[in-house]
Amino acid sequence: MKPLSRTVTNISIEVSENPSSSSKIPFRPRKIRKISSKHPISATTVAAVKPSLGPKITKQLSSKSEIDLALNHLRDSDPLLASIIAAHRAPTFDSHNPPFLSLARSILYQQLATKAANSIYTRFLALFSGEESGVLPNAVLSVTAKQLREAGVSNRKASYLHDLADRYVKGTLSDTSILEMNDEELLTALTAVKGIGVWSVHMFMIFSLRRPDVLPVGDLGVRKGVKLLYGLKELPGPMQMEQICEKWRPYRSVGSWYMWRLVEGNKASGANLQEQN
Repeated sequence: MKPLSRTVTNISIEVSENPSSSSKIPFRPRKIRKISSKHPISATTVAAVKPSLGPKITKQLSSKSEIDLALNHLRDSDPLLASIIAAHRAPTFDSHNPPFLSLARSILYQQLATKAANSIYTRFLALFSGEESGVLPNAVLSVTAKQLREAGVSNRKASYLHDLADRYVKGTLSDTSILEMNDEELLTALTAVKGIGVWSVHMFMIFSLRRPDVLPVGDLGVRKGVKLLYGLKELPGPMQMEQICEKWRPYRSVGSWYMWRLVEGNKASGANLQEQN
């Protein structure tokens, strides 16, 4: 592969005053799209990519000082990304939900439009006195599939929620163990839960656990951002994503966040041009 030395001259960027949903909630509620069969993505594929040696960052992206360190590193290591950073506000990763609640929420929001997912989530919470603090493993197991269906939860997602809760009750998973696992261990443990795939784990690690070095190689928005930033002819596959974004380590979560902003800005600019024409 030739060195990627393009400048960002053909990309229109518009800074939005309102942060996107990805900076507000642990998971970006979006419809999951299939990746081209040319670039299949699985837990095995992700685990097979061996990270290069580099500084190990253990602190969460939960303070301005950590974000500043990430931005300084990304500006120095990738001039193209530096131009995107300059055009947008600094990211925030401010979720404080416990892991079980975040995972249950991610299951409920899968493949649903935001408005519909919010409505179902509200009815789901009503089963626990309307309080998120009541969404605990034993409580979820005590709610029947019929009750979940009446709240708008599909049979399939009801089984996913019960499987997650059952693993907690049996001790296979716990909030404590999840917080202590490294990224690879967490990917293996959580993809064993029904209904939780690689993409969901990546979103969970970025927005709920606020881990700094997660590259969601299967996320369509991040792939589109990398394609735009580096002027690629096609969407990059998992291995190409790893190679291109290697320079972002150990802050690939932050680099990915800016890829979402880049795509959103590009869409907004395109819409404005259509209106003017």
